[in-house]
Amino acid sequence: MGLLLGFDFGTGGVRVGLFDLDRRTIVATAEQTYETHHPQPGWAEQSPAAWWDALGLACRQTMQLAGHPTIDGVALATTASTVVACRMDGTPLRPALLWMDCRAGAEAARTALSRHPVMEQSGGSDAAEWLVPKAMWLAAHEPDTYAASDVICECLDWLNYRLTGRWVGSRMNATCKWNYDGNEGRFHPELYDSFGAPELTRRMPGTVLPVGTAIEALSDAAAAHLGLGGQRPVVAQGGIDAHIGILGADTVDPGNLLMIGGTSVVHLFHLPEDRPVPGFWGPYPHALIEGLWLVEGGQVSAGSVLSWLSGQIFQLDREGTRLLIEEAGRLPPTHTGLMTLDYFMGNRTPYRDPHLRGALLGLSLGHDRAALYRSAVEGVALASANVVAQARSVDVPIERIVSAGGYAKNALWLRATVDAIGLPVQLAAEENLTIVGTAAAAATGVGLFPDLRTASAGVARGGRTIEPDLSVHQYYLDGLERYREATACLTPILHKLAAQEVRAAGPLPVQQRQKDTPDARAY
Repeated sequence: MGLLLGFDFGTGGVRVGLFDLDRRTIVATAEQTYETHHPQPGWAEQSPAAWWDALGLACRQTMQLAGHPTIDGVALATTASTVVACRMDGTPLRPALLWMDCRAGAEAARTALSRHPVMEQSGGSDAAEWLVPKAMWLAAHEPDTYAASDVICECLDWLNYRLTGRWVGSRMNATCKWNYDGNEGRFHPELYDSFGAPELTRRMPGTVLPVGTAIEALSDAAAAHLGLGGQRPVVAQGGIDAHIGILGADTVDPGNLLMIGGTSVVHLFHLPEDRPVPGFWGPYPHALIEGLWLVEGGQVSAGSVLSWLSGQIFQLDREGTRLLIEEAGRLPPTHTGLMTLDYFMGNRTPYRDPHLRGALLGLSLGHDRAALYRSAVEGVALASANVVAQARSVDVPIERIVSAGGYAKNALWLRATVDAIGLPVQLAAEENLTIVGTAAAAATGVGLFPDLRTASAGVARGGRTIEPDLSVHQYYLDGLERYREATACLTPILHKLAAQEVRAAGPLPVQQRQKDTPDARAY
């Protein structure tokens, strides 16, 4: 039926997958990494040039593995709210602000003061991660960069430009992260002006296309960079990595919940109507599917907490981490006497607070590495349970949960999450639902399916279902109560520590930034 190339730009690297529609499977894949820099606590930056270089390497490897077949279409998905300020020709003016960068917390708080009607589409305010608060921060703290920028966009838009030569935005990203009016299909320049980001509309990609819409054929230069030879398949519009996974999981219809675990955890579902969903982001009108309202929840730090503990703190390699997971798995659930709060980079749902920070409570000299790791896993799992409990408390129907991502590589994390939620969870047959979702978008863009809903059903494959241990779930219910109590009690001091962290770091000297990044390509 067709072969589609999907590009999934995550936090640590890009994954390229060749998807076979007839077999409903990824038949070849490769990955390349790129670095994240943290010039100050709470800041996270990446080099757009590194994204492009990594994509070229990974795609050429994939094509070589597959025997250089004929490609019918291409689509990509990226982390949301990874923001690039650049010239019209794509030359970056500074490193990109990664999605998890939370320097724009004060700017995000100011968005909550707006009474503009379009703010209702994002639950009344923007998160510190999103494009608009980051643009506000640039305008206030790096005014020369802001003034010199021709384009302020997301990673997705910058890469689509490199692939096709066209500046276009995704209706998904624009509606979910840019305060684009999904109902009216337009921007509101006066809103950005009131936020202190003048002429932001002029700087963002003016053409906004729905997911699955054809953008343009690959340019000759891009085709050569990707190792496609003389092939110039059409690039279709993609979107946010986890959100595109809805297509890969076939969780489009209301009643389905998609959970993707990785560096963060994202919880996604559709509503058939526009109504408030307190604690969540949205509902976003028509962001993915016309006539449905997309709602997003999630944890900013999840798998990243576990990686931080095993890698940076315990200095374990992959095999050491595997053994640690096994050892921690032998400990009884919630019996360590410890409580971990997962807010290492703030909280997205349900507290919507970028100034929360992580905590490990109840330590004694009798605790070892396994106990600490077990507690961290349980803290991340309780955070997921907190999100699901919040959804159910506001009458969101959850009839089916599908999951993919990092859970498949960490059995302890998966088991803890299922038991903490207390509902069956179906693992997708393909671990990388984003690649599968980009295949659905690409297939729609080149006419292999009439619409995204049909394409989603045509690419998805179900996997095994994990049932919760309801006796263990009761322990997690008690743990969730303590998790919430600890959050409420510690919020004031965590806010003070977050503020102290920023003051202690101080501004990064311009000379140091220039020394670390000597030319535009390094960004």
